[in-house]
Amino acid sequence: MGCKISTDKISSRVSDAGYQVSAQDVAEYDDRGYWISPKLIDDEQIESLRSGLERVFRGDIDGDGWPYENELAKIPNDPHAVRMLTNGWWINQEVRDLVLGPNLGRVAAALMQTQAIRLWHDQVVWKPPIGDVATNAGNIGWHQDYAYWNCTSTTNMITAWVALQDTDLTNGGMRTLVGSHRCGLVEDADTFFDQDLEALADRFAQRVGDRWIDEPCVLKAGQVSFHHPLCFHASGPNTSNQPRLCVIAHYMPADCAYKSGRRFHRNIRFLGPCPRDGQVFDNETFFPLVVS
Repeated sequence: MGCKISTDKISSRVSDAGYQVSAQDVAEYDDRGYWISPKLIDDEQIESLRSGLERVFRGDIDGDGWPYENELAKIPNDPHAVRMLTNGWWINQEVRDLVLGPNLGRVAAALMQTQAIRLWHDQVVWKPPIGDVATNAGNIGWHQDYAYWNCTSTTNMITAWVALQDTDLTNGGMRTLVGSHRCGLVEDADTFFDQDLEALADRFAQRVGDRWIDEPCVLKAGQVSFHHPLCFHASGPNTSNQPRLCVIAHYMPADCAYKSGRRFHRNIRFLGPCPRDGQVFDNETFFPLVVS
């Protein structure tokens, strides 16, 4: 189905130039737990990515493989529910160009203050419009990414949330708790799929305390929100009349290793049949170097 995915690391259409992260940018990221970039993705690539995601969710994939966990077969019963697929780079060239490209990777590495990074995984997301329908189906619960990733040896990981249209609270844009990454890992914060945002706020408010500063991520198309894996974030409904599309890339230091005895994550399987504590996630097939 579709054209075959390139075997090159990224296609030649991706520019080698990019935004140069400043010391002030790094300080803001460290202090607030997230940082919003200037426009990193140009209009041509935005349109290409939007078309790519539309193809993905139609089942039109590049190459002859299968989506991760066969997620395309898991169509929600509720038409207002979010559709999400992991490792879009496996099956779509436009996503591959983005998440393995220098525009995101160099910024992510600079904010992480590390020389070399790998892709942990990506996600492509389609949040349908609900209009005036009263439903929580499009909500993403308050959660910490690291609550799902604590099988890794470091919290110095980062998420790049790429807006493929102007995004704010009206179309289900992300909300963050400013500075909440300084609370450390909060017990039972693996609540991505819990859609009652008010109940989750009550649940986590005491632990987060005066860091419960709920701030919307307002992005123009092509801007990127980079957030720390301990920074709480969530999103509400898309009340517009158009779907909200985004690509999310998760990165780790190149020497990030497996930490045994923690929560299971599906990526552990890519270490082989007998993973061992301290084994580096350096299988280039599944965890490609983005910046080296």
